[in-house]
Amino acid sequence: MRRVVITGMGAISPIGNNVATMWASMLEGRHGIGAITHFDAEPFKVKLAAEVKNFDAQAVLGGNEYKRYDRFIQFALAAADEAVADSGILGTVPEERLGVYIGSGVGGIGTTYQETEKLLQKGPRWISPFLVPMMIGNMASGLAAIRYQAKGINLPVVTACATGSHSIGEAYRAIGHGYADAVIAGGSEAAINPISVAGFTSCMALTQETDPDRASIPFDLDRSGFVMGKGAGILILEEYEHAKARGARIHAEIVGYGNTCDAHHMTAPDPDAAGGSRAIVQALAENIGDGFQKMYINAHGTSTPLNDKGETMAIKAALGQRAYQDVIISSTKSMTGHMLGAAGAVEAIAAILALSQGQVPPTIGYRTADPECDLDCVPNTARKADMDVSLSLSLGFGGHNACLAFVKA
Repeated sequence: MRRVVITGMGAISPIGNNVATMWASMLEGRHGIGAITHFDAEPFKVKLAAEVKNFDAQAVLGGNEYKRYDRFIQFALAAADEAVADSGILGTVPEERLGVYIGSGVGGIGTTYQETEKLLQKGPRWISPFLVPMMIGNMASGLAAIRYQAKGINLPVVTACATGSHSIGEAYRAIGHGYADAVIAGGSEAAINPISVAGFTSCMALTQETDPDRASIPFDLDRSGFVMGKGAGILILEEYEHAKARGARIHAEIVGYGNTCDAHHMTAPDPDAAGGSRAIVQALAENIGDGFQKMYINAHGTSTPLNDKGETMAIKAALGQRAYQDVIISSTKSMTGHMLGAAGAVEAIAAILALSQGQVPPTIGYRTADPECDLDCVPNTARKADMDVSLSLSLGFGGHNACLAFVKA
């Protein structure tokens, strides 16, 4: 299998509309959680979200085509523009060898909601002719392919909260096995709207905390649910020899990918945490095994009672006593909120930067230790650490688990 490296990264997030700003916010421990402004949340039990701020689609994307794109598509293309520019990949690889794997958990649900309101209030003749292309979840991948003339493999992944990680993992496999030389991969989401918030509230996933500083508190004993976020994360994966030959800057090498399913419940994790544990073991088994000195894990860390307990169990089951001795974890969802289908890709960027810069972003808002979440979660303050491996772990509704393993370039 061919080696695969990361040569470009881009992000739109609640704590910064590019990678540099987002990373600085993470290291400073600044969250992007506040009162919902996208709609009147007065009738809702949930009052907080992690919205993207000051995003000007026209300024970023140019022209007027952006008006025909749902917000999740706009975010995906903006983050992809940054990643593509960072990598310098365009023009260095044949169009037929450049792929796109950009997924979304719920796609254009914002447009769907708006157009449904029009249907009910005004009738079918008022529905936009762009409803379907704005709504369907594959359109970020399709429009990115058009934008960059990427005529190779194209696979929009949908695995709920694990979407971004699976997109990157499948791109890694595709390049490794020779189906492409480079892939634009990641996830995007824009689901902060009345129907999504109401739905996640009804299934008891969202916190009803009203203090933004205590809303997303992964691994804390008083955690009560996740905060919905939005945005996009995009990475450029490239075959190692191709990147080396063109003198590309390499952020990290991806050396493992685990992909499992709990096959247990629609929304609740397996109480034995076996699926998440197997995903970690699979990712490490490809090239690392137990041959590491110090590891950082960017945890899924949603701030829900079940996830954080189960994820802690999964890490300990996979790594044994080394989980206490040689591993540090943190949840950047304490700052970004849960970006759903974009989360895994944004967190992969954080895992790569932690590895390359020797700085671990904190889990902020942490006050009260939970004896069932007893790993070192880097509470409240970023920490310098010399790591040789970093993992990004994602656990999605439907029991979908993904783990990505990175080493220094």
